[in-house]
Amino acid sequence: MPTYRVSEAAVARAERLIDDGGYDDHTAWSDAAPDAVAANASIDSAAFDAFAAWHLAEDADASEGTKGRYAFPYGARPIAGSHREPASGGGQWVLPHDAIEKVADDLLRRLDAHRES
Repeated sequence: MPTYRVSEAAVARAERLIDDGGYDDHTAWSDAAPDAVAANASIDSAAFDAFAAWHLAEDADASEGTKGRYAFPYGARPIAGSHREPASGGGQWVLPHDAIEKVADDLLRRLDAHRES
């Protein structure tokens, strides 16, 4: 099993997007998620920083400069792997990853609070 660690930069970015109202909670993730060509174009133009910014965790054991290093994408509700969505499309289960589960749930609570205000 990979050893994931929370990406504090990605979590902070997600919090800023929520706080600034920079989210779309009407479009399905499958419709909004970039396809492989768009993801690769983003990586080519902005290196892996832009790709990593949309993932709550990274696998420190995976090679740097690969998509496989980054896990648990966010950008749609529910966040992949949260209590509301037990597994991401990549088959990554959060339940054994307490720290990632916690940040995903915290982000969902933050989003809920903004939607209710």
